[in-house]
Formats: sequence, C-alpha cells, structure tokens
Amino acid sequence: MPIVSLSINDQLLEELNKIQEDLGYSGRSEVMRAAIRLFLTDGREKQRLEGSVSGLLLAIHSHGAEHHVTQLKGKYVDLIHTQLHNRFREGKCMELFILEGEADRVRELSAELQRNEENEYVKLLII
Repeated sequence: MPIVSLSINDQLLEELNKIQEDLGYSGRSEVMRAAIRLFLTDGREKQRLEGSVSGLLLAIHSHGAEHHVTQLKGKYVDLIHTQLHNRFREGKCMELFILEGEADRVRELSAELQRNEENEYVKLLII
C-alpha cells in the first residue's frame, strides 16, 4: 500500500485522535482511509445529479467567513430560495440554504463552500 504524507494543524490532529479513540480505530491511517471513502462516496453521489434538483445546504463557519458567504449568495441568487443565518456559538455561524435549480450549479455552490477553509462543515442534502 503506498504511503501518503499529510500535514494538519494541531486542532485537526486532536479531533482525529479523538475519533480514533471513540470509534475504536486501530490507528490514524485507518481513520483517514474511512474519511477518504466517505468523501469519495459523497462526491460520486453529487456527480450523478442531473437536471433540476431541490435540496438543503448547511454550512458552519467562523464569523470571519461572512464575507465569503455574502459573495456566494450574490453569485448563486438564482438557486437560493431561502437562507437562514444563525450565530449559535461564540464566533460560529450556521447557514441553511434552501435550493432549487440545475444540478451543475448546486454542485458548484456546494464545492465553493467546501473549499473555503473557514467553513468547518458543509453538507448538501438533495430532497
């Protein structure tokens, strides 16, 4: 099996170690393989989307990422029917978007949110 080197910050390493312990994985590599499988499965499901779709998009981000979310709202105004914003912890915000539109555009929006490092969590649910 090839070896892949990975650099992560201390906070992610702590969380990785906690997941390893809580879920009983034998090592960090096993946790990372499981995470990669989940990520790839999610990506394959998104790639299969075609035509007009409806969905929910959830993002949790630092308060500092607000400017990025505002830019995306303008860029994807054709998809966003409703957007809810909530500050739910110190320095953290949650965005919930109700979307309807072409699958390609929905994928683009989800990917743009996911690529921003200030977003801790991004999940697209097609309904």
